[in-house]
Amino acid sequence: MPGTSTAGAGVPPLLGAEGNIFLMAQAGPVVDWFSDNSGAFISGAIRIVLILVIAVIVRAVAGRLIEHGVKRMASSHQRLGSGRLGNRVLAKANGSGSERQQQRAETISAVLRSAASIVIIGVAVVMALGELGVNLGPILMSAGVLGLAIGFGAQSLVQDFLSGVFMLIEDQYGVGDVVDVGEAVGTVEEVGLRVTKIRDLSGGLWYVRNGEILRVCNMNQDWACAVVEIPLDSRVDVAQATEVVERSLEAFAERPEQAARLLEAPSAAGVVGIANGAVVFRVMAKTKPGEQWELDRDLRGHLKREFDRAGIRLAHPMQSSPAGTA
Repeated sequence: MPGTSTAGAGVPPLLGAEGNIFLMAQAGPVVDWFSDNSGAFISGAIRIVLILVIAVIVRAVAGRLIEHGVKRMASSHQRLGSGRLGNRVLAKANGSGSERQQQRAETISAVLRSAASIVIIGVAVVMALGELGVNLGPILMSAGVLGLAIGFGAQSLVQDFLSGVFMLIEDQYGVGDVVDVGEAVGTVEEVGLRVTKIRDLSGGLWYVRNGEILRVCNMNQDWACAVVEIPLDSRVDVAQATEVVERSLEAFAERPEQAARLLEAPSAAGVVGIANGAVVFRVMAKTKPGEQWELDRDLRGHLKREFDRAGIRLAHPMQSSPAGTA
């Protein structure tokens, strides 16, 4: 029927209009809120973006400054140490001093850049949350309590980390150095912020926490000394033995393979002990770090041959006579 179809056809538009009016009535407060606070919202978003941009710029500038400052510190340390005899010889030999300083500078720079990044990003995030209207009081209080708890619970970890940082800054030892840190004696294979790895003479790998290292004996820094003590027979003429030693040391220092190791001419310290039918004669030779052990062996063998050639007898243990014999 025409009338019915016309009425039925007009119902959906009427209901659609009422629905639109209802939705507009419901959305009115939201639109009003956005229109009233749009300026503050936009300005807050701009401030947050500015905070993040400034944080990125400050982080980049701080990284450059830290890298430049650490490199200058390492270069100045190298210039100050270049006047030492051992460092001059090492620099001429293989340039290991500059490479060592460069590696140390890179490690320290990486640690300081990471610390600066954490601080800068943390401050930027807190400021951004403040711009969003977040109450920072509970957050800062919770962070303080959490930091305090972590500090008490990880005291040894913090101690190891700080000790590792100061060891790197002070250049106490590096990879390849032979060190004595107490129970562990051997060659340093890795220096970390928490643990130092040391390979001993038996091949064992020691993991030593940096916070537990109370003292370090570095046998590969600046220069070393080979100390040779030879026990001679107590009946040997000391003056003759001294003459033979001095003559043999001159010949030893003139060898090209030995002259490359020596920093100074070997010297005869003389008699340093008399006991058990022996006269202990000491010889000292200043050499490059790490060369003292091989130089000790070569020098000991050279002196033994010279003593045999000169007819100077070495000491041998005295044996007590059996009881009841004359």
